[in-house]
Amino acid sequence: MIVFSSFAAIATGPFSLFSLFSLVQSQSIESRAPANVSNAESSLTLIYQNNLNASDDKNHLGAILLDPVTQANAEAACSSLHEQLLPKATLQRYRSDFIHALSYQNYAEYFDAEDGFYIEDGIVSVRGQLSFSASASHTRKKLPVLCTQSANNGSSNAGPVEGSQVAVASGGNTFIGYRNQKSFRFLGIPYADIPQRWTYSSLYSKKGQTVQATAYGSQCAQSGSGSEDCLFLNIQTPHIPRSGSKQHLRPVLFWIHGGGFTNGHGADPLSDGGNLASKEDIVVVSINYRLSTLGFLAIPGTNVTGNFGIADQIVALDWVRANIASFGGDPSKITISGESAGAGSVRTLLGSPQAIGKYQGAFSMSNLGGGVTLGLNGDSGTTYSTYYTVNQSYNVAGPRIFSAAGCATGDLQAQISCLKGVDALKLVSLSNVARYVVQDGKFVNTPKLILATRNESTAHIPVIFGVTRNDGASFSKYPPTPISSHSQGLQVALGINSTWAQRIIDSKLFPLYDTGNLTLDSFNVSQRIATDKTFRCVDQATVYAGSATDAFEKVYFYQMERTINGYDPNHLGGPADNNPNNPYFRLHGADMPWVFGTLSTIRDPADLYSVQLTSSYFASFVKTGDPNPDLEYLKVRGYDKVVDAVKKTGAWHQVRKNEGEIQLLDYPSKRSTFVDVEQCKWLGYGLDYYLKGGV
Repeated sequence: MIVFSSFAAIATGPFSLFSLFSLVQSQSIESRAPANVSNAESSLTLIYQNNLNASDDKNHLGAILLDPVTQANAEAACSSLHEQLLPKATLQRYRSDFIHALSYQNYAEYFDAEDGFYIEDGIVSVRGQLSFSASASHTRKKLPVLCTQSANNGSSNAGPVEGSQVAVASGGNTFIGYRNQKSFRFLGIPYADIPQRWTYSSLYSKKGQTVQATAYGSQCAQSGSGSEDCLFLNIQTPHIPRSGSKQHLRPVLFWIHGGGFTNGHGADPLSDGGNLASKEDIVVVSINYRLSTLGFLAIPGTNVTGNFGIADQIVALDWVRANIASFGGDPSKITISGESAGAGSVRTLLGSPQAIGKYQGAFSMSNLGGGVTLGLNGDSGTTYSTYYTVNQSYNVAGPRIFSAAGCATGDLQAQISCLKGVDALKLVSLSNVARYVVQDGKFVNTPKLILATRNESTAHIPVIFGVTRNDGASFSKYPPTPISSHSQGLQVALGINSTWAQRIIDSKLFPLYDTGNLTLDSFNVSQRIATDKTFRCVDQATVYAGSATDAFEKVYFYQMERTINGYDPNHLGGPADNNPNNPYFRLHGADMPWVFGTLSTIRDPADLYSVQLTSSYFASFVKTGDPNPDLEYLKVRGYDKVVDAVKKTGAWHQVRKNEGEIQLLDYPSKRSTFVDVEQCKWLGYGLDYYLKGGV
């Protein structure tokens, strides 16, 4: 951990930029570390032509863009960042990149690219091409300044290098972040005071603090690691406004991690926001929240009412709304998002009276559901879309937790007092834990999201729901030995008896396709059923009802057709010869690199192009509430492959009819109608499930 002691204002020309000295590290003192700069007198914009191909980063170079000053003060402006005016030779070498990056400044109405930017020994203007001139026509003319960007250090989540730190003041505190090649990064920001166990968190209350935000904070206690001091969030932004300015704020993506409400954290490299912030000019926030028994224990008749993790998410949202403008984000344009349990969190917040009105859009990736099992065991998704009462939650987990923790004696208050003294890591590692969203009457006051009518209990905003093609393959057990019959395969994979296996076979709704490998063929049927019953049916019913009743303002649905890896407890692996044109399972959680642009392995060109396309869809939704990116925007930014795909596929349509509208995300994408409608009806989760009250 780095600690900063003493800081002072240093004037450089028109710039009164804060500089922080005496950089002290816990193990060593960096006595000659350069002073940190701030946004006290100028906004800072990091421009970089990001094509999401990490192997191509060496062929691209970014720059820092500062607010207008006179030509006489341009060099000093860059010096205040420990940088220099951008040389003409650099602009010429990376001509295509800078034409697109600077033309976008004009398109977005941030700066007039035709009027020009101060560079080394002159001015560069953009009118379809780069034009250079020696000086301004009037020596006191103010133009924005292009500076070198020496933190050219690779990946979107690369750490700080010497001279890359930047200070931002917000909420009475100073936050020390840094820039890398792709974005400005502020990590491990405490958004709440450390809460007492099983009490609701509250906004971070300390003032006058210098918060070191160059490394992630501790993850919340889980599976033998983490801490109870864990309520941190992370920000990746392409733009830091001048202190106090509210101009040119960017839309905000607020990300909630998955992990079954028992594990996960906001530092997952798959959902790192640096690439998306860079490519799409948005601000990305990711958060930690309390997990497992520490985040979700509910005990009837006490003030331990559960949903502490959900409350943390809302407190983080409150912090973002209060502070994100200082980091370049628009608090009136927040889209909440998440995957798996994070998607379940989004669903919960869509119906939470404490959260509604604090965000303007939502997308939910692989939200789990269930509740109609028809004899199918292991329907673990049920509680993510249907909420227990406090009594139900306690009966499922409470007594077992007290017993396993050695706190089952004495009256209830004595047991709770005992539980409060149990080591956090021991508590979350017990064989039984609490992980259920409950109807606590404050954060959640309905048994499920209300979609039968347009109503005040459900946020009337644009939403996207979607699944990976084979989400359920991650939650079906692949038979460990060759099976003797299709019935046996279904029983093993789904945990059902022979009677229900035969009913599935007799329904003829899930036919067996014979490839000569009975085990694989049977598993393919099982994973289809698991995908339907745990993901697809609930989410298709959600968007259909939300559209039919106007409960949501606009509704979109997708299915991921191209993925890599994902949650793979069965060790299913990828396609033969790593060729995505061969058959393979599109697993749970494998869609995150496509949304965030964090794909590290490119098997064929379509992998890269599909990531570029998918990230554009979701970023467009964050910006406008519509996943269809503007073609002119794409052209200005030089995203030609995205333009080609969008033109070929056409618009991603809203869900408006019984047959539905689905975007099959690939390169290019394709359109479809709702999938497995009859199968979902047979499973008890027809499209009209919510229109009939969800029973």
